Amino acid sequence: MTSYELLRFDDWTSPVPPVEREVLSRLVEGEAEHPPLLFVAGPGTGAWAFAEHWLPHAAGRGFPAYALTPRADGDLRAHVHDLVQVAASLPRQAVLIGHGAGALVVSHALGRYPARAAVLAAPAMDRWATLGAALKANPFGTLRRRPRLNRKQLFGPDVATADDYLARMTFERRLVAPHSRAGLAPVLVVGSPDDRVVPRKSLDRVAAEYGGAPLMFPGMAHALMLDTGWAEPIDAVLDWLTKELTAVD
Repeated sequence: MTSYELLRFDDWTSPVPPVEREVLSRLVEGEAEHPPLLFVAGPGTGAWAFAEHWLPHAAGRGFPAYALTPRADGDLRAHVHDLVQVAASLPRQAVLIGHGAGALVVSHALGRYPARAAVLAAPAMDRWATLGAALKANPFGTLRRRPRLNRKQLFGPDVATADDYLARMTFERRLVAPHSRAGLAPVLVVGSPDDRVVPRKSLDRVAAEYGGAPLMFPGMAHALMLDTGWAEPIDAVLDWLTKELTAVD
């Protein structure tokens, strides 16, 4: 029996408790040419992190953009459930984009939702590699019961509002589970060789499991969507999507 069969059995015997979900959006004027994008971060980071830059930028390029705030103290099953439910409620088949531990959520959601495509940004999906990098950069914060990442791990030195962003992150428990390669959607992995949370070897490994190589942005920190150079990765993602979805259509 696969992990997905177990997941669905649990949904039947022990349904995920309902919650009021926070979904932020930036829509396009008139009829959208491109499919909607649904962003999700890891637990402890809300939809606000995408609303700062990536949502309005994507909408400006013709992609209706939505971002889901993970439920408080949810486990992987609950986060996947919420993501699938929100995706299914959108007017068109969506592209799923996960950042950090949110990429793990997206990877599992691909087995339950027929996404047009998926993007795994700075994916914290290789548990031991990520733990090793975090221990090296921030040993005391990493070993706490509810680990905290520090300013240097998450942000580049030029992010003037980094302390404000850090204060809004709650750093809930880690999501622990092997990621999945289920689903037929094209998948792009993006990250930075200078990420102090997700090491380069982990990016290479995850991308290889999806049949490609990671798209790299040197000089950027883990929080790509809040970095001073935030436009470069999202533009590359939108360019890839435009090319990939046109080829599929």
